[in-house]
Amino acid sequence: MIEIGTLEGEGSFPVYVAEPAGSPRAAIVVIQEIFGVNAGIRRKCDGWAEKGYLALAPDLFWRLQPGVELDPDVPDQFQEALGLMGRFNQDQSVRDIEATIRQARKRLGTSGKVGCVGFCLGGRLAFMTSSRTDVDASVGYYPVGIDGLLHEKHAIARPLMLHIAGADHFVGPEIQRAMHDGLDAHPRVTLHDYPGEDHGFAAEIGKRRSEEAAQLADRRTEVFFAEHLG
Repeated sequence: MIEIGTLEGEGSFPVYVAEPAGSPRAAIVVIQEIFGVNAGIRRKCDGWAEKGYLALAPDLFWRLQPGVELDPDVPDQFQEALGLMGRFNQDQSVRDIEATIRQARKRLGTSGKVGCVGFCLGGRLAFMTSSRTDVDASVGYYPVGIDGLLHEKHAIARPLMLHIAGADHFVGPEIQRAMHDGLDAHPRVTLHDYPGEDHGFAAEIGKRRSEEAAQLADRRTEVFFAEHLG
C-alpha cells in the first residue's frame, strides 16, 4: 500500500500497488466495486502485474470509511456495500482516480501510458474517467447507470470498451438498448454483450463468477490494453 495526495491537496488516500517483475509496459488503474479494495480487486491487480503492468487500486471509499473490504456473498456485507454506495461522491472519486493516474505516470516516466479498468460501480467510474480525464484507454465491466451519462460521450477522446451482462439484474434491457443506441456509432467506443450473464460475472472470487464469460471478457480486455497501452 502507498499513499497518494488528492488533487485538491486536502489529504491523501491509500492505494494498493502490484508491480511487475521487470520494467512496466504501462500502468492500469483498477477501479473497485462497491465492496472496496477487497481480495478480488487485489487479485485483479496482481494479475495485471503478472502480465507486465504496474497496477494500482485506489481506496475510493476512504472519505466514508477507509479500508473497506466486503464480501458480496455475505448478505449483511452486501447491504453495507449498498449503503456506502448511497453516500458515495462519484464526481469526487473521479478526481481521486485522476490523482492515481498522475502518480502512475510519474512512476512510468513521460512516455508511459495509463489505462483504467473498473467493475460494477467501477465500470461506471471507468466511463466517467474516460470522458473527464486524459487516461489513455478505459474498460468497464457491467457498468451501472451509463444511460444517465450518455450526455458526456462527446468528451470521450480515447478508446473505451464496455462489457455488458445480458441478464444484468441491475442494468435492464431498456438501459442496455440505450447504451447501444447512444454508443454503437461512437468511433472510440466498443461494446461487447454477454447474453445470459448476470452482474459480476467476471469477479475473481465468489459465487457470481461465470468462468467462460469471464475468460472471454478478460481476453478481450488484455488484447485491448496491449493495443492501446503497449
